Amino acid sequence: MKILVTGAAGYKGTQLVDLLLAAGHEVFALDDFRYNQKVFQGHLRNSKFHLKKTDVRNHSAYQEWLKQADAFIPLACLTGAPVCEKFTDLATAINHQAIVDALKLLSKNQAVLFPMTNSGYGVGGEAHCDEKSPLRPLSHYARLKVETEKAILDHGNSVSFRFATLFGASYRMRYDLLVNDFMWKAQTDKEIHLFEGHFRRNFLHVADAARVYLHALDNWGSIQNEIYNVGLTAANMTKLELCREIQKVIPDLKITDNHDMKDPDKRDYVISNAKIEATGFSCKYTLQDGLKELKDIFVLGRTTEDSNQ
Repeated sequence: MKILVTGAAGYKGTQLVDLLLAAGHEVFALDDFRYNQKVFQGHLRNSKFHLKKTDVRNHSAYQEWLKQADAFIPLACLTGAPVCEKFTDLATAINHQAIVDALKLLSKNQAVLFPMTNSGYGVGGEAHCDEKSPLRPLSHYARLKVETEKAILDHGNSVSFRFATLFGASYRMRYDLLVNDFMWKAQTDKEIHLFEGHFRRNFLHVADAARVYLHALDNWGSIQNEIYNVGLTAANMTKLELCREIQKVIPDLKITDNHDMKDPDKRDYVISNAKIEATGFSCKYTLQDGLKELKDIFVLGRTTEDSNQ
Protein backbone atom coordinates (compact mmCIF):
# COMPACT_ATOMS: atom_id res chain seq x y z
CA MET A 1 0.00 0.00 0.00
CA LYS A 2 0.92 3.65 -0.37
CA ILE A 3 0.65 5.24 3.06
CA LEU A 4 0.88 8.94 3.91
CA VAL A 5 2.08 9.68 7.44
CA THR A 6 2.12 13.29 8.66
CA GLY A 7 4.18 14.00 11.74
CA ALA A 8 6.31 11.09 10.58
CA ALA A 9 9.45 12.33 12.35
CA GLY A 10 7.78 12.32 15.76
CA TYR A 11 7.97 10.06 18.78
CA LYS A 12 5.51 7.49 17.39
CA GLY A 13 5.90 8.35 13.71
CA THR A 14 9.53 7.25 13.51
CA GLN A 15 8.56 3.87 14.96
CA LEU A 16 5.65 3.55 12.54
CA VAL A 17 7.72 4.39 9.46
CA ASP A 18 10.16 1.62 10.35
CA LEU A 19 7.39 -0.95 10.64
CA LEU A 20 5.56 0.11 7.48
CA LEU A 21 8.71 -0.10 5.36
CA ALA A 22 9.65 -3.45 6.90
CA ALA A 23 6.21 -4.74 5.93
CA GLY A 24 6.79 -3.70 2.31
CA HIS A 25 4.57 -0.64 2.17
CA GLU A 26 5.46 2.56 0.33
CA VAL A 27 5.69 5.44 2.78
CA PHE A 28 5.16 9.15 2.15
CA ALA A 29 6.66 10.78 5.25
CA LEU A 30 5.79 14.40 5.97
CA ASP A 31 7.02 16.54 8.86
CA ASP A 32 8.00 20.16 9.50
CA PHE A 33 10.96 19.03 11.66
CA ARG A 34 10.22 21.79 14.18
CA TYR A 35 12.36 20.01 16.77
CA ASN A 36 15.34 19.55 14.42
CA GLN A 37 15.04 15.80 14.64
CA LYS A 38 17.90 13.84 13.08
CA VAL A 39 15.98 10.80 11.89
CA PHE A 40 15.38 8.72 8.74
CA GLN A 41 19.03 8.52 7.68
CA GLY A 42 18.64 4.76 7.46
CA HIS A 43 15.76 5.00 4.97
CA LEU A 44 17.07 7.51 2.45
CA ARG A 45 18.31 4.81 0.05
CA ASN A 46 15.02 2.91 0.22
CA SER A 47 13.08 3.48 -3.01
CA LYS A 48 9.80 3.03 -1.13
CA PHE A 49 10.54 5.91 1.24
CA HIS A 50 9.64 9.47 0.26
CA LEU A 51 10.33 12.47 2.49
CA LYS A 52 8.95 15.99 2.45
CA LYS A 53 9.59 18.86 4.86
CA THR A 54 6.54 21.10 5.06
CA ASP A 55 3.90 22.41 7.42
CA VAL A 56 0.92 20.08 7.56
CA ARG A 57 -1.40 23.07 7.07
CA ASN A 58 0.11 23.69 3.62
CA HIS A 59 -2.01 21.13 1.80
CA SER A 60 -0.92 22.29 -1.65
CA ALA A 61 2.62 21.13 -0.82
CA TYR A 62 1.50 17.51 -0.49
CA GLN A 63 -1.77 17.42 -2.39
CA GLU A 64 -0.44 14.78 -4.81
CA TRP A 65 0.45 12.55 -1.88
CA LEU A 66 -3.07 12.93 -0.52
CA LYS A 67 -4.45 11.84 -3.88
CA GLN A 68 -2.11 8.85 -4.25
CA ALA A 69 -2.31 7.41 -0.76
CA ASP A 70 -4.27 4.25 -0.04
CA ALA A 71 -4.18 5.13 3.65
CA PHE A 72 -3.77 8.40 5.55
CA ILE A 73 -2.34 8.48 9.08
CA PRO A 74 -2.42 12.07 10.45
CA LEU A 75 0.07 12.03 13.33
CA ALA A 76 1.12 15.70 12.99
CA CYS A 77 0.10 17.30 16.23
CA LEU A 78 1.04 19.61 19.07
CA THR A 79 0.96 16.80 21.60
CA GLY A 80 -0.03 17.12 25.22
CA ALA A 81 -2.04 19.48 27.39
CA PRO A 82 0.75 21.94 28.34
CA VAL A 83 1.89 22.81 24.81
CA CYS A 84 -1.72 23.08 23.58
CA GLU A 85 -2.60 25.46 26.41
CA LYS A 86 0.49 27.53 25.58
CA PHE A 87 -0.25 27.73 21.84
CA THR A 88 -4.04 27.44 21.73
CA ASP A 89 -4.67 28.78 18.23
CA LEU A 90 -1.77 26.89 16.68
CA ALA A 91 -2.96 23.68 18.31
CA THR A 92 -6.44 24.18 16.88
CA ALA A 93 -5.02 24.82 13.41
CA ILE A 94 -2.69 21.79 13.39
CA ASN A 95 -4.50 19.24 15.54
CA HIS A 96 -7.98 19.80 14.14
CA GLN A 97 -8.41 22.12 11.16
CA ALA A 98 -5.51 20.75 9.11
CA ILE A 99 -6.95 17.24 9.39
CA VAL A 100 -10.51 18.32 8.60
CA ASP A 101 -9.25 20.17 5.53
CA ALA A 102 -7.20 17.14 4.43
CA LEU A 103 -10.30 14.93 4.64
CA LYS A 104 -11.95 17.12 2.00
CA LEU A 105 -9.18 16.15 -0.43
CA LEU A 106 -9.59 12.40 0.14
CA SER A 107 -11.94 10.00 -1.56
CA LYS A 108 -14.13 7.59 0.40
CA ASN A 109 -11.92 4.74 -0.84
CA GLN A 110 -8.90 6.00 1.08
CA ALA A 111 -8.53 4.62 4.59
CA VAL A 112 -7.97 7.02 7.50
CA LEU A 113 -6.35 5.85 10.76
CA PHE A 114 -6.61 8.44 13.53
CA PRO A 115 -4.52 8.69 16.71
CA MET A 116 -7.02 9.62 19.40
CA THR A 117 -6.13 9.64 23.12
CA ASN A 118 -7.87 8.07 26.06
CA SER A 119 -7.36 11.35 27.89
CA GLY A 120 -10.71 12.15 26.30
CA TYR A 121 -12.32 10.14 29.11
CA GLY A 122 -11.13 12.74 31.61
CA VAL A 123 -12.29 11.45 34.97
CA GLY A 124 -13.72 8.03 34.28
CA GLY A 125 -16.76 7.26 36.38
CA GLU A 126 -17.02 3.64 35.33
CA ALA A 127 -15.05 0.71 36.73
CA HIS A 128 -13.43 0.45 33.31
CA CYS A 129 -13.78 3.00 30.52
CA ASP A 130 -14.68 1.26 27.28
CA GLU A 131 -15.40 2.74 23.88
CA LYS A 132 -19.02 3.49 24.87
CA SER A 133 -18.07 5.40 28.01
CA PRO A 134 -18.83 9.14 28.03
CA LEU A 135 -16.08 11.51 26.97
CA ARG A 136 -15.18 14.22 29.48
CA PRO A 137 -12.12 15.98 28.01
CA LEU A 138 -10.38 18.21 30.55
CA SER A 139 -7.91 20.07 28.33
CA HIS A 140 -7.80 21.92 25.04
CA TYR A 141 -5.63 19.08 23.69
CA ALA A 142 -8.22 16.44 24.61
CA ARG A 143 -11.15 18.53 23.36
CA LEU A 144 -9.48 18.95 19.97
CA LYS A 145 -8.90 15.20 19.78
CA VAL A 146 -12.56 14.52 20.55
CA GLU A 147 -13.75 16.95 17.86
CA THR A 148 -11.35 15.56 15.27
CA GLU A 149 -12.29 11.96 16.04
CA LYS A 150 -15.92 12.79 15.25
CA ALA A 151 -14.91 14.33 11.91
CA ILE A 152 -12.82 11.26 11.06
CA LEU A 153 -15.60 8.81 11.86
CA ASP A 154 -18.17 10.92 9.99
CA HIS A 155 -15.88 10.78 6.95
CA GLY A 156 -16.11 6.97 6.95
CA ASN A 157 -13.67 4.22 5.93
CA SER A 158 -11.77 5.10 9.08
CA VAL A 159 -10.69 3.89 12.49
CA SER A 160 -9.87 5.75 15.69
CA PHE A 161 -7.38 4.49 18.27
CA ARG A 162 -7.79 5.91 21.76
CA PHE A 163 -4.22 5.48 22.91
CA ALA A 164 -3.04 5.08 26.48
CA THR A 165 -0.14 7.25 27.69
CA LEU A 166 2.90 6.18 25.70
CA PHE A 167 6.31 5.30 27.09
CA GLY A 168 9.62 3.87 25.95
CA ALA A 169 12.59 4.80 23.78
CA SER A 170 12.28 6.16 20.25
CA TYR A 171 14.44 7.93 17.67
CA ARG A 172 12.72 11.20 18.53
CA MET A 173 12.45 11.14 22.32
CA ARG A 174 9.78 12.75 24.46
CA TYR A 175 10.39 13.43 28.11
CA ASP A 176 7.05 15.04 28.96
CA LEU A 177 5.22 11.70 29.01
CA LEU A 178 4.52 10.47 32.54
CA VAL A 179 6.56 7.26 32.52
CA ASN A 180 9.48 8.82 30.65
CA ASP A 181 9.42 11.87 32.92
CA PHE A 182 9.32 9.84 36.13
CA MET A 183 12.06 7.55 34.87
CA TRP A 184 14.30 10.52 34.00
CA LYS A 185 13.80 12.03 37.45
CA ALA A 186 14.46 8.68 39.08
CA GLN A 187 17.72 8.20 37.21
CA THR A 188 19.05 11.75 37.48
CA ASP A 189 17.71 12.89 40.87
CA LYS A 190 17.16 9.51 42.55
CA GLU A 191 13.93 11.00 43.89
CA ILE A 192 10.36 11.54 42.68
CA HIS A 193 8.24 14.16 44.43
CA LEU A 194 4.85 12.53 44.03
CA PHE A 195 1.58 14.38 44.35
CA GLU A 196 -1.89 12.91 43.93
CA GLY A 197 -0.36 9.48 43.50
CA HIS A 198 -3.79 7.84 43.57
CA PHE A 199 -4.62 9.11 40.05
CA ARG A 200 -4.90 6.17 37.66
CA ARG A 201 -3.59 5.90 34.13
CA ASN A 202 -3.18 3.28 31.43
CA PHE A 203 0.17 2.99 29.63
CA LEU A 204 1.41 1.64 26.28
CA HIS A 205 4.84 1.15 24.75
CA VAL A 206 5.40 3.43 21.76
CA ALA A 207 6.39 0.44 19.58
CA ASP A 208 3.07 -1.27 20.33
CA ALA A 209 1.28 1.96 19.46
CA ALA A 210 2.96 1.77 16.04
CA ARG A 211 2.20 -1.96 15.69
CA VAL A 212 -1.56 -1.47 16.00
CA TYR A 213 -1.66 0.52 12.73
CA LEU A 214 -0.23 -2.44 10.84
CA HIS A 215 -2.70 -4.73 12.60
CA ALA A 216 -5.53 -2.50 11.38
CA LEU A 217 -4.24 -2.34 7.81
CA ASP A 218 -3.89 -6.13 7.72
CA ASN A 219 -7.44 -6.64 9.04
CA TRP A 220 -9.16 -3.58 7.61
CA GLY A 221 -12.37 -5.29 6.53
CA SER A 222 -13.25 -6.31 10.07
CA ILE A 223 -11.73 -3.35 11.95
CA GLN A 224 -12.77 -0.27 9.97
CA ASN A 225 -15.37 2.28 11.10
CA GLU A 226 -14.84 1.52 14.78
CA ILE A 227 -13.21 3.06 17.85
CA TYR A 228 -10.66 1.10 19.87
CA ASN A 229 -8.94 1.74 23.16
CA VAL A 230 -5.31 0.69 22.80
CA GLY A 231 -3.27 0.15 25.93
CA LEU A 232 -1.32 -2.39 27.93
CA THR A 233 -3.98 -3.96 30.12
CA ALA A 234 -1.38 -5.02 32.69
CA ALA A 235 -0.38 -1.35 32.99
CA ASN A 236 -3.61 0.08 34.37
CA MET A 237 -2.16 1.56 37.55
CA THR A 238 -1.87 4.54 39.85
CA LYS A 239 1.02 6.98 39.73
CA LEU A 240 2.28 5.50 43.01
CA GLU A 241 2.19 1.97 41.58
CA LEU A 242 4.19 3.26 38.61
CA CYS A 243 6.83 4.60 40.98
CA ARG A 244 7.04 1.19 42.65
CA GLU A 245 7.67 -0.38 39.25
CA ILE A 246 10.45 2.14 38.60
CA GLN A 247 12.04 1.17 41.93
CA LYS A 248 12.52 -2.33 40.53
CA VAL A 249 14.89 -0.80 37.95
CA ILE A 250 16.37 1.89 40.18
CA PRO A 251 16.33 0.40 43.71
CA ASP A 252 17.77 3.49 45.41
CA LEU A 253 14.89 5.67 44.16
CA LYS A 254 13.25 7.71 46.93
CA ILE A 255 9.53 8.45 46.61
CA THR A 256 8.55 11.59 48.51
CA ASP A 257 4.90 12.45 49.09
CA ASN A 258 4.15 16.06 48.27
CA HIS A 259 0.79 17.06 49.73
CA ASP A 260 1.09 20.73 48.78
CA MET A 261 1.12 20.36 45.01
CA LYS A 262 -1.79 19.44 42.75
CA ASP A 263 -1.58 17.54 39.49
CA PRO A 264 -2.52 19.93 36.65
CA ASP A 265 -3.57 16.85 34.66
CA LYS A 266 -6.65 15.62 36.53
CA ARG A 267 -7.21 12.52 34.42
CA ASP A 268 -8.14 9.49 36.49
CA TYR A 269 -9.43 6.29 34.91
CA VAL A 270 -9.05 2.57 34.31
CA ILE A 271 -9.22 1.58 30.66
CA SER A 272 -10.67 -1.54 29.06
CA ASN A 273 -8.70 -2.72 26.02
CA ALA A 274 -10.89 -5.79 25.49
CA LYS A 275 -12.29 -4.63 22.15
CA ILE A 276 -8.93 -4.33 20.34
CA GLU A 277 -7.67 -7.51 22.01
CA ALA A 278 -10.72 -9.35 20.64
CA THR A 279 -9.50 -8.53 17.10
CA GLY A 280 -6.30 -10.48 17.76
CA PHE A 281 -4.03 -7.61 18.75
CA SER A 282 -1.83 -8.03 21.81
CA CYS A 283 0.94 -5.88 23.20
CA LYS A 284 4.48 -7.15 22.75
CA TYR A 285 6.31 -4.93 25.25
CA THR A 286 5.78 -4.70 29.01
CA LEU A 287 6.21 -1.70 31.26
CA GLN A 288 9.43 -3.21 32.62
CA ASP A 289 10.74 -3.61 29.04
CA GLY A 290 10.25 0.11 28.53
CA LEU A 291 11.78 1.12 31.86
CA LYS A 292 14.93 -0.88 31.17
CA GLU A 293 15.42 0.60 27.71
CA LEU A 294 14.79 4.10 29.07
CA LYS A 295 17.51 3.53 31.63
CA ASP A 296 19.89 2.71 28.79
CA ILE A 297 18.93 5.57 26.46
CA PHE A 298 19.12 8.14 29.25
CA VAL A 299 22.87 7.51 29.35
CA LEU A 300 22.97 9.64 26.18
CA GLY A 301 21.53 12.62 28.06
CA ARG A 302 19.04 15.23 26.86
CA THR A 303 19.33 18.14 24.44
CA THR A 304 17.12 21.07 23.51
CA GLU A 305 15.97 19.01 20.52
CA ASP A 306 14.18 16.67 22.93
CA SER A 307 11.79 19.43 23.98
CA ASN A 308 8.09 19.14 23.25
CA GLN A 309 7.50 22.89 23.60
